[in-house]
Amino acid sequence: MTQIPVTPIEILLVEDNEPDVILTQEAFEDARIANNLHVTRDGVEAMAYLRRQPPFEHATTPDVVLLDINMPRKSGLEVLSEMKADATLCHIPVVVLTTSQADEDILKSYQNHASSYIVKPVGFDNFYQAIRAFETYWLSFVRLPPR
Repeated sequence: MTQIPVTPIEILLVEDNEPDVILTQEAFEDARIANNLHVTRDGVEAMAYLRRQPPFEHATTPDVVLLDINMPRKSGLEVLSEMKADATLCHIPVVVLTTSQADEDILKSYQNHASSYIVKPVGFDNFYQAIRAFETYWLSFVRLPPR
């Protein structure tokens, strides 16, 4: 039997697609595990959040990042590369959650030390189930680094 964390898990969702943001929020609201889901809409915002730059001076360090790679201003692959090159951020697990099935994107993600790569399933029910599977694995079974 898994032990459910007492303190909420901090999750940063980096996603520019509003329907995917809403669906992810709904899936985590239904979660059996306490979590705080924070959302940034592109890579520039994500890095500002992670580095606690304005307007995110009071942001909490996420326990895990859910990262889309196809975003405006700064791609998810750029965010991943910057995070893993930064001594204060490199320990944070990053799960790529994207529509891209391109072998090149998968390879670049793992070369940049993504913890896993998930292709967004098509359809509400399939996407919802993928988020629930993420929740079960990452928030019930995986031991996350201390904050």
